[in-house]
Amino acid sequence: MSTTVETARSSVIVAIDGPSGTGKSSTSKAVAAKLGLSYLDTGAQYRAITWWMLNNGIDVSNPEEIATAAAKPVIVSGTDPAAPTITVDGEDAAGPIRTQEVTSKVSAVSAVPEVRTLITALQRSIAAAATGGIVVEGRDIGTTVLPDADLKIFLTASPEARAARRSGEVKGSDLTATREALIKRDAADSARKTSPLAKADDAVEVDTTELTLQQVIECVVTLVEGKRVAA
Repeated sequence: MSTTVETARSSVIVAIDGPSGTGKSSTSKAVAAKLGLSYLDTGAQYRAITWWMLNNGIDVSNPEEIATAAAKPVIVSGTDPAAPTITVDGEDAAGPIRTQEVTSKVSAVSAVPEVRTLITALQRSIAAAATGGIVVEGRDIGTTVLPDADLKIFLTASPEARAARRSGEVKGSDLTATREALIKRDAADSARKTSPLAKADDAVEVDTTELTLQQVIECVVTLVEGKRVAA
């Protein structure tokens, strides 16, 4: 088989969407690594701009103030699934963007249309530059960011399963509080006017409630490989 055809088949763009706690990040990174694809965590970019706003005295309860400042930070995402990186104005932000303060404010910041327009453009440019193919995970990838993705997957899980996973990630966290926070985040992300969390009509839904992470990874790898063969 010619190298050109091989390249065309391997250059698959995979969009993985779904709410928090469904195994999105772990699955996306593992699938990308296993198949030799690039990887992009779009949620980290929204966290990064939120972190920058909080650090620079922007009132994140004021959409107009957020909109005015949105274009100021320079966000750079590394796409190596084995070691994904993110910097803001040259500063490593991988750790700081995972704080509870950022988590509690990111929905408000990401709901501002000007923020979404800028970050969406950044995400599309990264996907376009990934000549070897890429797995892009988020909440509006299949519906808004990359509507022409070769494969769209929507991960779901029960609120209880998602809360248990999140509580396991955060030491000392309260299971009930975590569940309530996830449901609140879902509601905010699904109700926002600009690019809400939603399943694309042509997405494959995978319920991860009863599945181990390895089973989810294997399921998605099979879907991607099937898409490659059909290409």
